[in-house]
Amino acid sequence: MIVAGSGGTAMGRATSLLDGATAVDAARGLLHGRRIAVITGAGVSTDSGIPDYRGEGSEPRNPMTFQQFMASADARRRYWAGSHQGWRRFRAARPNPTHTLLADWERDGLLSGVVTQNVDGLHAAAGSSRLVELHGTMSQVVCTACGQMFAREDIAGRLLQDNPWLPGGDGELHPDGDAEVGDVSGMVVPSCTVCGGILKPDVVFFGEYVPVDRFALASDIVHAADALLIVGSSLAVNSAVRLLDRARRRRVPVVIVNRGATKGDAKADVRIEGGAAETLAALDPR
Repeated sequence: MIVAGSGGTAMGRATSLLDGATAVDAARGLLHGRRIAVITGAGVSTDSGIPDYRGEGSEPRNPMTFQQFMASADARRRYWAGSHQGWRRFRAARPNPTHTLLADWERDGLLSGVVTQNVDGLHAAAGSSRLVELHGTMSQVVCTACGQMFAREDIAGRLLQDNPWLPGGDGELHPDGDAEVGDVSGMVVPSCTVCGGILKPDVVFFGEYVPVDRFALASDIVHAADALLIVGSSLAVNSAVRLLDRARRRRVPVVIVNRGATKGDAKADVRIEGGAAETLAALDPR
């Protein structure tokens, strides 16, 4: 059952409550004939077996911050051991109907692009090309000192060569590609082969800013659209809220689809409570 709260219309948001079918009809009316920018969060990847930080049943946790990672060799050992397990499972994940449908919409000329908060690479794997991975990607590793990029496959090979005892990815998986690990005191962490600097996956850690040029590309996608569709995100991260606010300033319609409340609910024209795949299928504007 899809239920929805609505924030009114783009011309004047008065709070009201819509039932599921009415909300979907209202959202389709707002999206039809418009070029759509899409922002996605972890809720679009749950059907691919990747958990959601904030969805129903998710346990509270405190991910490692960028400051902790940089300050402590022990923290880096723990992070890399867990991240290696998580990456192996991310790599095995496959796009689900939500990723595929959004790629189809793009090919049909309906989208200005997709901005994703996810680091799993599934939008790209599904064929989305006008894509900004706002928080980076687990498929690359960057040197924090010189900026040299490395393929994650190559770093994984070095990790296994130096740490053949690493488990095969059975720990509890988290949405950022990390996983629960045990004793890592003997972990050997790879360093940059160019300058010897500290390596980290090319993802935005908590406490780290989205690169300015990447946010500018995301803003371009939103600016080029006549409507904004936000799917599977609680909008708890400020970068996504800033994009929503840019759309509102342009007075374009905003539709939010999510399981659970979001920080943007009061700013939406239509808010639909529901899963990504079934709701997007119902919203298909073609």
